Amino acid sequence: MIWILAVALVCSSIAMLLVVSSADSHAHWSADHDLSGPQKMHVKVVPRVGGIGILAGLCGGSAAAAWIHGGLGRELLLLLACTAPAFGSGIWEDFTKAISPRRRMVALALSGLLGVLLLGGQITHTGWDSFDGLLASHGLMWLGAVGAVFAVTGVANSVNIIDGMNGLASMCAMMVSAALAYIAWRVGDDLVFALALATLGATLGFFLWNYPRGLVFLGDGGAYLLGFLLAELGILLTARHPQVSMLTPLLLVAYPVFETLFTMYRRRFIHKRSMTQPDGSHLHTLIYRRLKQGPFDESGVRGSTRGNSGTSPYLWLLNAVAVVPATIWWGNTPALALSLAVFVLAYLDVYWRIVRFRSPRWMGARREQPPPEESFNKS
Repeated sequence: MIWILAVALVCSSIAMLLVVSSADSHAHWSADHDLSGPQKMHVKVVPRVGGIGILAGLCGGSAAAAWIHGGLGRELLLLLACTAPAFGSGIWEDFTKAISPRRRMVALALSGLLGVLLLGGQITHTGWDSFDGLLASHGLMWLGAVGAVFAVTGVANSVNIIDGMNGLASMCAMMVSAALAYIAWRVGDDLVFALALATLGATLGFFLWNYPRGLVFLGDGGAYLLGFLLAELGILLTARHPQVSMLTPLLLVAYPVFETLFTMYRRRFIHKRSMTQPDGSHLHTLIYRRLKQGPFDESGVRGSTRGNSGTSPYLWLLNAVAVVPATIWWGNTPALALSLAVFVLAYLDVYWRIVRFRSPRWMGARREQPPPEESFNKS
């Protein structure tokens, strides 16, 4: 199985090499020229089509898996077909900057629906026998399909939300992919195991070019593709193996999902603004600003590469708070529920400390008084 990982890594790395080496020739349509937004933490124009490398690695890894396991060829092709709407809408937005968020959400939902129709990727159990029995006895199992579509759409969008620092989203995705591969190996699921390894290798090939120097960005296409894969593989794992708790895939993606939900709550109920209006109050943005001692570095330049990359490891650690217990207790629903609660409390504790300028000592940032223009209620 190491060949699946290796082939995916090589294909993705080569694709990224070609993108980066030819960046000057296609920067007018592939690069992110907007450096002024509240979520922009880079200081130079960078190609944002890293999804091309992810897709190349996924295709290469899938081909290797089909060669090793001949019986998986059809299912692998079907899953690649399911990724088309999600990746297509994202990469088209990366090229044109003209696809509305609503249309991209519809495309993500379509990928989720294809996963239900072509692969049977729907929610089949919740872990609560009484509730599962109620759904089955009243012919409401179609709700499992709706739930799966909603989950795919939400997770894909949440991965895009946390894609704000070099290596942040891609490393989190690799951690989840590795966990999915391990669990799939434990339950003997060759399809999910192979696809998780292909996703891991493809993401690693991109990561090597993205972290720490930020030579290429994931872009919407890459973020949507990774989000779809993580959600779909998690759903398939639980649908095909009832012994895997439904809380396992939820806990694996707890960081991006809770970041998204908390962002929606914060914007709507605390800041009294639209939930879709970008701001600079994501956890990764706040950590970056505290590490840099404010929104500008000493030279007055916003967003250095060093500060950008230095932020990500703190969020990798937070992500591990959810991924590690999900990997250990993948069949133990009570333990997973407790772990999810612990993660939420850890996230909120770090967030509230930072917005009150009481950053945890392990962050290494000195405590300071907030400037008049910067407070949680007005940020």
